[in-house]
Amino acid sequence: MTRGPFLHQASNLHGRPLYAAMVLALGAQCAAAQEASPTLDSIEIKGQALQGAASAYSSTSFDSEEIGDKHVSQPTELLRHVPGMNVQNYQLSGVADTIVMRGFGGGGHGGDVGVVLDGIPLNEAMSHADGYVDLNVIVPLEIERFTLYKGPVSALYGNFNRAGLMAIETRKRGEYREVDASLGSHSTVDLQGAWGLKLGEGEYLNLAAQHDRTDGFRAQSDDHRSTLAGRWSKRISADLDVALSGRWHEADGDSPGYVTAAQFAQNPYGKDPRAMNDGANKHFATLRADVNYALSPDVKLLTFAYTTQQDFTRWFSRPVNATTWRQREETYDRNVHGAGTSLNGRTPVAGTPLNWVAGLETFREATDYLYFDGLDNRARLAPAINNRTSKLNSVSAFGEIEAPIHPLFKPSAGLRWDRFTGNCERNGAETGTDPCGPLARMSHASPKLGVRSDVAPGVQLRASWAEGFALPSTFAKYALGAATLDPNVFRQTEVGAQFKPVQGLVLDVAAFRLTSSDEIRTVAPGVYENNGATRRSGVEASALWAAHRDVDLALTWGSAHSRITENGNAALIGKQVAGVPRYMATVSATWRPAADWSTTATWRRVGAYAVNADNSVGYGGYATVDLSAAYRVANRYEIYAAIANVSDKAYATSASVIGGTQVFASGAPRTFKLGTKLQF
Repeated sequence: MTRGPFLHQASNLHGRPLYAAMVLALGAQCAAAQEASPTLDSIEIKGQALQGAASAYSSTSFDSEEIGDKHVSQPTELLRHVPGMNVQNYQLSGVADTIVMRGFGGGGHGGDVGVVLDGIPLNEAMSHADGYVDLNVIVPLEIERFTLYKGPVSALYGNFNRAGLMAIETRKRGEYREVDASLGSHSTVDLQGAWGLKLGEGEYLNLAAQHDRTDGFRAQSDDHRSTLAGRWSKRISADLDVALSGRWHEADGDSPGYVTAAQFAQNPYGKDPRAMNDGANKHFATLRADVNYALSPDVKLLTFAYTTQQDFTRWFSRPVNATTWRQREETYDRNVHGAGTSLNGRTPVAGTPLNWVAGLETFREATDYLYFDGLDNRARLAPAINNRTSKLNSVSAFGEIEAPIHPLFKPSAGLRWDRFTGNCERNGAETGTDPCGPLARMSHASPKLGVRSDVAPGVQLRASWAEGFALPSTFAKYALGAATLDPNVFRQTEVGAQFKPVQGLVLDVAAFRLTSSDEIRTVAPGVYENNGATRRSGVEASALWAAHRDVDLALTWGSAHSRITENGNAALIGKQVAGVPRYMATVSATWRPAADWSTTATWRRVGAYAVNADNSVGYGGYATVDLSAAYRVANRYEIYAAIANVSDKAYATSASVIGGTQVFASGAPRTFKLGTKLQF
């Protein structure tokens, strides 16, 4: 059972020889696949033994069956079904969107939300924005479980974890063959496949692939991306497992850019004539090795090492004043090397089974950064503003423990310690003035506490307190003037309850307060200080009701009050944090009119939010309605159809102020999708 505000509704590098060789090797293993096997032992990743402790905190979880039933082409499409979460889609091909969570408006495109894939962080230290993360490198059909933890509650992960964490686990072992293929409006094609094969006794191969392309619903918005992932695992002995996994992703697309308020009102699907041939391209590859050893039946040693290589370039036109637009180019080449080890155990003490994890991990990330401005249709006309390499190194220690002492008292605790070092070096002439030097050694310890209580049949209460942190942003961390800064600290308090008053009805509600202190502001070029604070509070709720044997109803709702409580600019005190909707809600109803048939209607509402820091510009939000229908044959074949934005409403998936001009990213008009899913 999934715990937290939303309850899982059970239902049925480009040119890199190393990775090319890996893919060929996996293909060769495929040919050796044998027949089906018996039930498999579970495969653990870091901290999996403490999943039960997560119930002290709010969380949402989707399993592979539910993800497959939703037929999503991107993992972020799942977030509309999570209380208090929203995706502000920039509609820029190849560019990660912003994720709103717990009153923060900078996840995904910035560093407010941590994302880990099988225990390894996907956030990028210095790529466009600290903590930038692109979930498109993951094939939806390969996901075994997608869990979202609200707030800085997990001791297993550190930086970029202040609003919460997305922990994604891929399929490991098992035997399955699944294909999901769909066609949609604007020449959209999405092909996904996932295969689980047994190669021999204790030896398995898991593969996943996706190709998605579209012409887009605006001029100059064509986009395509392809992903291939594979994992080979082998049980060497009863106590020893090894695995090798890899991932390759390529994306390329064009972007029409934003439109002004006047253009949005007149023709939301047009293109500003001052926007040039914007777009992005990306190549991403990663290779990972795992060695897991059972020291005893109840204690496992999990060890991993990985490397990631990535290049990413984007071209973006935007207003710099009321009349002038300019195109800029940003290029990031990343190399990451990391490793970690953890002990995971279940140990009885005085009759109480303690679940615990303790570990160490490290990574070294280097990013070559090029920044040009004032381009003419991607042609550079001026010297580089930035041409440098930044390096960030981290060493971390962590531990968590859960002690279900009594049904009324099930406490959990965690502690994480992180230390960061690094430096910045110029690779050539620059015209910019951003700091570039050694990173002052910085460390922080973050405690976490939680408790849950089964006070009565069908009633569970929970409460937690947790701390997180953030380093100085972008190149501020490499400034001499930042040497005496403290990390930006975040503290969350939450209380929640889950009720099952009658058969088929599950209710959940949580209230939170999340404060930040020691925020970092620029006093003068190269001079910084800890001066700033915010307060975020809200309520998140969900309801799942099997109203009839043929009708299921679901509701998710979340509110957020995000306010600036301390700032160097006194005029901003009391203002809303920009980009955070006042509330978000999703209501869906599923009706099964006949055997093997189902239809679903979904209403989504995103409330108003402030667009800029002084709240002088806002956006009123929007509401959309989607419809879908599916016909299933013998639980192995499914044909489905969907209509998004049934009323053909013109709305903006994001609004911002750039260069003093309000601009919008237009949401898609009414679109159609027809597909089939095969399991064989």
